[in-house]
Amino acid sequence: MGYTAVVDYGVGNLKSVTNAMNYLGLRTCITSEAKELECADAIILPGVGAFPDAAEKLRATGLEQTLMAQAERKPILGICLGMQMLFDRGEEVRECKGLGLVSGCVRKIKTNLKLPHIGWNSLRYPNPSPLFAGVEEGSYVYFVHSFCGVATDQSTVIGATDYGTPVVAAVQKGNVYGCQFHPEKSGEVGLQILKNFGGLNR
Repeated sequence: MGYTAVVDYGVGNLKSVTNAMNYLGLRTCITSEAKELECADAIILPGVGAFPDAAEKLRATGLEQTLMAQAERKPILGICLGMQMLFDRGEEVRECKGLGLVSGCVRKIKTNLKLPHIGWNSLRYPNPSPLFAGVEEGSYVYFVHSFCGVATDQSTVIGATDYGTPVVAAVQKGNVYGCQFHPEKSGEVGLQILKNFGGLNR
């Protein structure tokens, strides 16, 4: 039986992600080993905190090149800060290089509303994606963030929400997927999204 590798680089809430996957009957492996990423059916890149700290910690593991190589072969899902890490660069605290798997940058949300954006918000789908199969447009998911991805190519934006301004909620480029929201904290809707991801390469 295959498994989904959950990347441990010191900045993610690994337990809630693995608990949700295990609840769905999807086997997971928390790891910081390149070999286990290479052998996995799929990879989840979680993350909480600031972009530069996460980027430095990920590079310190030596997994950056492994993730970029595996993105050519299998589904990868970035969650919250993990999604932001998929972009070319981030502008939080200081400009910092990301993985470059999705074209664009990560900037502070330009809104008159209070930041961070915390709580439930609805999804709309600018472009179709198997990640949202069986999830109705308008479904609510849980967000916690002050920065968001700004995609260079709008065809990569598969989910959006509004917080006084349009905000990118999800992206896809080839095998690479990202959710700015937390599917593992988004009830039945989030479980369906994780189930969809878990079925992509099985």
